[in-house]
Amino acid sequence: MSRELTITVGESDDGRTAQDMLRSRGFSRRMLTKLKQTGGLTRGGEILRSIDRVRAGDVVCVVMSDSADIPPDPDIPAPVAYEDEDIVVFDKPPFLPVHQSIGHYSGTLANLFAALYPDLPFRPINRLDKNTSGLCVCAKNRFAAASVSGNISKVYFAAVDGDIARGGVIDLPIDRESGSIIRRCVSPTGKRAVTHYEPLLRENGRTLLRIMLETGRTHQIRVHFSHIGFPLCGDDMYGGDCSRINRQALHCGEVSFDLPFTGERITAGSELPDDIRSLFSGKG
Repeated sequence: MSRELTITVGESDDGRTAQDMLRSRGFSRRMLTKLKQTGGLTRGGEILRSIDRVRAGDVVCVVMSDSADIPPDPDIPAPVAYEDEDIVVFDKPPFLPVHQSIGHYSGTLANLFAALYPDLPFRPINRLDKNTSGLCVCAKNRFAAASVSGNISKVYFAAVDGDIARGGVIDLPIDRESGSIIRRCVSPTGKRAVTHYEPLLRENGRTLLRIMLETGRTHQIRVHFSHIGFPLCGDDMYGGDCSRINRQALHCGEVSFDLPFTGERITAGSELPDDIRSLFSGKG
């Protein structure tokens, strides 16, 4: 499967090399190399070399092709929340891994992608933990991956143990916990991590939060709220109460990004899943 893009060279690009013109539009060096190898860059039906100069009014055709080798599985239950020629957004249920792993090559979002787009490699842009539910944005080509990964914003919803009355910001560095390859912790030796939050609902000794990340560290939301004394419900790794939910109560409920070729801002949403909603049903 391939994606074809037609570019009409403007006055501002007159006399530039093809590679400079494309680099200014977000094409990486690796992408340009791939175009050279596949003959995917043409002008007037003739191969256009990256060092050739383009002129105003030239019509340049870029054909991006990919291949994939992941076993397809069309029965994975992850509905599509948004789709166009370059991007697809899946609404991932909890307990579904995004990626394949050693000894676990089926039952993942990657297998569904392979079934829907058999000629494309799997390129998730925002990566969710297996037990985190919500929106996962995937690119259908290299250019879309590079473009969208630089402008995506995400809104998470989390249920935490305890009563948080006011919104705020957690600005605490996160590092790998000593002796563990999985757990993270707040540490002065870590990388800066910033989490913005506001309470939406307070009930049953729990708080439903709307969360936006300024940074994207591993386990950032889980570590930050555990550190300040409000672990996520169901998060056994970081001290959450698991009596009412059997996974961390974390959901990616909104994603926004600029489309790679038009710049149009797109927002996709996902409803709060039942297992998190039930924590605020009034049943305790």
